Amino acid sequence: MSQQVPVLSLDSQCQVIAGSTKLLCEAISRGADLRIYTEFKYEEHIIPGSPDRGIVREVSNFRVTYLIDKRWVAGIMNLRMPVALPGFGNQPSWSFFMYNQNGQQAIARPFLDGVKRPEPCGEVPAYAPKNMPKYQAIDNYDDGSNGPCSNFIYHFEIFKFYVQDNWREVYAHDANGKRLSGSFSDYMTAFENGADMKVGISNLFHSEGDLPYEVFLHCGPGYYHTGNGSYCVSTEPAVIVKPAIPMVYKTGNWSSGNILVSTDGKVEYWYYNPYTMQYSKKIDHCAIRYFVR
Repeated sequence: MSQQVPVLSLDSQCQVIAGSTKLLCEAISRGADLRIYTEFKYEEHIIPGSPDRGIVREVSNFRVTYLIDKRWVAGIMNLRMPVALPGFGNQPSWSFFMYNQNGQQAIARPFLDGVKRPEPCGEVPAYAPKNMPKYQAIDNYDDGSNGPCSNFIYHFEIFKFYVQDNWREVYAHDANGKRLSGSFSDYMTAFENGADMKVGISNLFHSEGDLPYEVFLHCGPGYYHTGNGSYCVSTEPAVIVKPAIPMVYKTGNWSSGNILVSTDGKVEYWYYNPYTMQYSKKIDHCAIRYFVR
């Protein structure tokens, strides 16, 4: 098993103290997995003012990663529900925490309890939780809705960005399915032998003026039709965010759902509106890279 390797460390003021953002960007561009280690004081972050003075060490898995303009990395926790140590929180929701390479963080929280809530209201005055001196609020959106989000920096004692850089790119095509590099046959051999699969999708739902980007997603079930040679694969749940530096959540710039990619370049996105939880589909055609391990 390939080890997790630290490629970037930040101190509590988000200054680089080891490694580099260049190393992080290069690893993510090769499809590397991302995990981030942080430390915080229990009485400052979990229960402000608690007599418990312990240090909590957290390691989180960011299974959705973005590479913006080949120079900026952000990762999203796509499978996290709220935790209030030592158990879960009180309201079922997803906690789509997003961490940027400079330490800036964000959270989008679609609630899953079926309660009807007000429509999104846009930006509201930024605020920090009470008695959290290390929480630096940047902006808040859609308070009271079913999909509130905010951008902030929690000044952890330390940030360590770890990568597992053992993916192998075996095939790539353009938005029309034309081969760019690698071998489809090699990819199918790995697929049929049970390899893990991952895709890097370029400029999904890209709008004029957007920064170029690539989003990397772990894959689930794949399907190869031996008669016509077509192949498609479904990804794990994705969180799709408008590309920016740094990456942020705002009203209407994010959504979540599942993606089906095909080797003809077609990308189908079955996603939900976080404010209504109603599902829709939309389609794009993108250049895609395929990774195996």
